[in-house]
Amino acid sequence: MTSRVLFVCLGNICRSPTAEGVLRALAVREFPGLELEVDSAGTANYHVGDPPDRRSVAAARRRGYELASLRARHIRPDDLQRFDYVLAMDRANLSELSTWPRHAGSAQVGLFLAFAPDCGTDEVPDPYYGGQEEFERVLDLCEAGARGLLHHLSAG
Repeated sequence: MTSRVLFVCLGNICRSPTAEGVLRALAVREFPGLELEVDSAGTANYHVGDPPDRRSVAAARRRGYELASLRARHIRPDDLQRFDYVLAMDRANLSELSTWPRHAGSAQVGLFLAFAPDCGTDEVPDPYYGGQEEFERVLDLCEAGARGLLHHLSAG
């Protein structure tokens, strides 16, 4: 059975595409039998159609993740039915998701880092106005969250 995961941040150019790329790569490397459908989206439509931020792409590439082919999109109401998990990068985006209508059988909506309880935070901070170290921190958190999520999905 395929598990469908959607990562959500504000503009879908830094955090959520990083989480998408990390989860895809770690699943292939560390959980090869796990069937996944992974995507990412933004709660705002600022960057629809744009590639991830060049700093996110560069930081990810240094760790062996490829994000350059991804394109930002705005979350759609049917995403809450189509995906099994809709995981927000922070409380602000989780709050935005809570305003969307939900129907029976809809996604489990929550914070991504709920799957990495030992990382010291429950939010992936927005690196957009920061330097390289913020983009590296996002990668650290996405790796921790992705591994926790993959263990969860493979167990159940």
